[in-house]
Formats: sequence, structure tokens, C-alpha cells
Amino acid sequence: MATSRGAGKSLVRASLAIHEPPVGGSTTPGGLIKTFAFDFNPAQLSLTRRAQWKTTPAQIERDGSLPEFMGSQPREMGVEIFLDSSDEPTSNSVLKKVESLLACCDVTTKSIAAKQPSPPWVVFQWGSFSTARFTSYVSSVEAAYSLFGTTGVPIRATCRLQLHEIPSNTKGQNPTSGALTAQRVHRVVAGDSLQSLAWREYGDSAAWRAIAEANGIDDPTRLANGVELVLPAAEEVRS
Repeated sequence: MATSRGAGKSLVRASLAIHEPPVGGSTTPGGLIKTFAFDFNPAQLSLTRRAQWKTTPAQIERDGSLPEFMGSQPREMGVEIFLDSSDEPTSNSVLKKVESLLACCDVTTKSIAAKQPSPPWVVFQWGSFSTARFTSYVSSVEAAYSLFGTTGVPIRATCRLQLHEIPSNTKGQNPTSGALTAQRVHRVVAGDSLQSLAWREYGDSAAWRAIAEANGIDDPTRLANGVELVLPAAEEVRS
């Protein structure tokens, strides 16, 4: 089962970027909480978008009244995540990953402190599959455990997530799809600074403030090695 769903190292892995919700009325996700990397790419995705119409019955209309278009609803996406650590029967990695997905429905501590309680905002990413990339909230997480180790710890699970788009009018977005402009995730290595990243990414070291804001960084002089930073799209930095 794991083999049929697996992907070689040469293939692009899907991931779910989990962000703090924004403060105020912003529609840009807050700082990156973590990036959930898929062990196996999804076998299928389901995308849904609905157009809402209204029909008002009228006595004088023999064949029915003309429907009135009320608008398009945000997109929805269903994604299945397969987790397996059967090659390490004593590992609790599957349990921890399921818990991190379930936490996407929990209010974050920072949002409570900001007096705007909200669960995280998420962005599903899978290479160049831009149609499936949009800012959303997780409306439901269903986890089914199918294999357990000798100690009773689950070592295989299938999680089904339902994502609902959060519409945004941020400059630089595609107005018809609401998709975010391209962002990248950078893992900090020794010698990195926000200024050097801004220069390398945007050709302007002063753009470090945009990186700090996107990741909720209060002290730009302290970057821990291994931390993943969201690098906003150039259009967002220059707007």
C-alpha cells in the first residue's frame, strides 16, 4: 500500500503550510507555524466551487421565472493524507503527525493573545499545481488508524482534510481564482540573515521587514538554523 502511494525522491512532495491567522482585517496569513510535509503524495484531490443562483416563483410565469445569479462561492478542497511508519513499529511519528493536523481546528495561542481567537490558516502546496493552491481554513479532519504497533501505538493512518478558501483581494493575486502569488519556503542555514535573504530574493536588503512580518519575527538578529521561513512573493513585497 505504501509503495503504490509513494513518490521517489526526484518527485515534488506536497506540503501544507500552517500559519498563524492574521491580525486585524488582513487577508494575508500570519507567521509560519510549521510546514507539514507529506510522506506520500495524495492519490487524489477533490476541488469544488459553486455558483449561487436564486429563482423567485411568479404566478404569471408559466415556464418558471428567470434565475438570478447571486455570485460565486469560495473553493473547497478535499485532500487525503496517508501516513505510515510500519518500518519503525515503535515510532510514534504517525500519532504526532495526526495530532498536528487535528490542531488545525484548534485556536492558536497567539490569536487569543491578540484578542482575535482563530484556528490556523493553511496553504496546500504541490509544485506547479497552482489551481489547488489557496489560503484556507480547515473545516474538518478525519483520521482513520489502520495499523498498530505491539505497544498499541498507531503506525499507519489515513487523514481526510476539508479545506475552505478564504477569499483575498491582495494586490498581485489572480482576481478570478483568488490564488496567492508564488511564495517560497527557505530553511535557514548558518550565515543567513533577513537582510541577505531579502537581497538574494528581491534585490533589496530593505525588504527584510516583509519577511519578518510574514513570519512573525520580532527580533531579526536571532535566526535559528533549520527554521523554515516563508518568503513573500515579489509582488506582495513591492505593493
